[in-house]
Amino acid sequence: MTATDRSIELIQTAAQAAADKLAHDIIAYDVSDVLSITDAFLLASAPNDRQVKSIVDEIEERLQKELGVKPVRREGDREARWVLLDYVDIVVHVQHSEERVFYAMERLWKDCPELDLPADAKATRGKAQEHAKLQAAQDEAEPDGDW
Repeated sequence: MTATDRSIELIQTAAQAAADKLAHDIIAYDVSDVLSITDAFLLASAPNDRQVKSIVDEIEERLQKELGVKPVRREGDREARWVLLDYVDIVVHVQHSEERVFYAMERLWKDCPELDLPADAKATRGKAQEHAKLQAAQDEAEPDGDW
């Protein structure tokens, strides 16, 4: 069994929305062969809580406006470290970069086929690593702040 055309349409729209809000490392998996509860997972991350919330809000708004769907469940909103949007056909995970590294969901789903994403979403691959290197260089360049 493979993800339905509707699931792929939802994934594509959600991935583009995440890319438009500068999400990092957007990837989608067809999990329909291993899970009976959903067809696909979309994973994305951001370097801070505010951006996680912004990405989630954009995905939710875009899917509502363009495809007329609302999530049946939204979890993790208060902390904005890992927000889950459940659309039944797809599940969207937007994580803070630290949670993304710690939980390494890609490892869990690595045997599932990747779904094709819009070019903007594909271009986000490796952005978290770039951001971490830039942040480390900035931290090194700044004095300690211990006055």
